[in-house]
This record gives sequence, C-alpha cells and structure tokens, in this order.
Amino acid sequence: MNNDDELKIPLLPNLMTAGNLCCGFLAVLSVFYGVMEASKSGTYNFIEAKKYYETAILLIFGSCIFDLLDGRMARMTGQDSPFGREFDSLADIVSFGMAPAMLMAKAVLFPLPNHVGWGIALLYLLCGAMRLARFNCLAVMPPKPGDNGDFTGIPIPMAAGFIASLTILIINFEENDKDLGAWKYLLAASMFGISLLMMSKVKYPSFKKVDFSTKGSIWTVLAIALMIVLLVRFRYEGPVVLFSLYLIYGLVRPLISRRLQKDIEWDDDEEPENDSSQ
Repeated sequence: MNNDDELKIPLLPNLMTAGNLCCGFLAVLSVFYGVMEASKSGTYNFIEAKKYYETAILLIFGSCIFDLLDGRMARMTGQDSPFGREFDSLADIVSFGMAPAMLMAKAVLFPLPNHVGWGIALLYLLCGAMRLARFNCLAVMPPKPGDNGDFTGIPIPMAAGFIASLTILIINFEENDKDLGAWKYLLAASMFGISLLMMSKVKYPSFKKVDFSTKGSIWTVLAIALMIVLLVRFRYEGPVVLFSLYLIYGLVRPLISRRLQKDIEWDDDEEPENDSSQ
C-alpha cells in the first residue's frame, strides 16, 4: 500500500463526524454568547441567557445524532478506518466534553462556592478525554475471548446527552431571573457521578449489531413508535427519561438474565450451550 492510499479517507462517515464537530463548536460559541448577554446589565440575568443555553443544548443533541450516523455509515459500508476513529474522538472531545463542561462551568455551576463548579466541569472533561483515549487503545488491541463489543464505562455521547437533557429540563422547570437555585446542586452531583461512570468498568451495550436488517416483533415496533411519540409530545421530559434509562440499564444489567438482555439489546447471536455466564 502506497502513501497515497493511506491518506484516502471514507467520505460520508467523516462528513457526519465533521457535522458532529461543527455542532460542538457552535454549542461552545452559544454558551459564550449567553454569558455575554446575561452580563450586559452588570449583574447576571439568567433569563437573558436562557435562549443561548437552550441552543447550545440542542446543538449537543445534534452532535449526538451525527455521532450515531457516522458509526452506522462506516459499519454498514465497510469503511471503518483508523483516521475515522481518531477524527471521531477529536470531534467527541469538543462536542461531548468541552461543550457540556463549558455549559456547566459558565452557565449553571458558576455560583457554587470555592470554584467547586469549575472543578466538577474540569473533572468531567478530564474523564471524558481519558475515556476516549482508553477506547482508542482498546480498539487497536486484539479482541479478547467472549468480547461482544460492549462499551466499558458509559460512552461520552450518552453522558453528554444525559447532562444536556437534564439541564434543559431544569432550565424550563425553574423560571428564575438569576440562576437555577437549588437545582444546580442536583446538576453538580449528576455531572460528578457521570464523570466517574465514564471511567468505571461498568459494561454498556453498544447496539452496534442493530442495523436495517435487524428484525423485531410487532411489540418492538409499537414500543419504538410510542417512544418517538412521547419524545415529540414531551420534548423536555422525554430525553431525560431516555438517557436515564440507558444509564440505569448499565448499572442493573448484571442482575438481568441473559435471555432478557438479548431481547432488550436486539442481539440475535446464538449463545453457546456451555455458556456459564447465565
């Protein structure tokens, strides 16, 4: 293979990754605009900045969609590449690391005493970066026996989605002209916990086997349709529930039977008869 071949990169998956990065960059800018708008009067006015923070959160959700699409496109077209993996991680650290950390530090957690808010946001960013680095290291290692592609620690897009969805819910629940009141302590605790969960050894399903050829029962189709309707109808509450279910599922997954796990994760692979993990 010559050098020209090595520099060629898959187009569509990396365009999706570029969209992810663009959304993350715009989310960071939106947080800065919100802080500037809120501080125009000399005292911090949360209501003035609210629309900018909501825009930043929606852009983080947009990054989640692009991140989902780039991996799906790469696997479906057989275009996985080292370049794509590294580019995806660089985009993720901006969209799901820097953007949520800036949102929390500058917009939500800054009133906490002794710079605790900055510290929690920095911890989140550090844990997110180390989790991405760990993922890339594991990706180039030979697969271990029994490795089914699960994530170790909650993936950073899901962590960012949980933080963003909880924030936008509280922002719209607490109509306040200064800050989020006592809710900021809940957000601080959530961000601290999700930071540790990213670096944990808790296994989360990747759903990488789910594609256009995946089959499901009529009840599965109805459940997904109902979920979409609820997400549209309850646009603030729905995302929190969805991301929370994924977060909790990883924690309780070891307590669930293998058969039920396979149903939930749409895993059609046959288990070996001598599997002792039941």
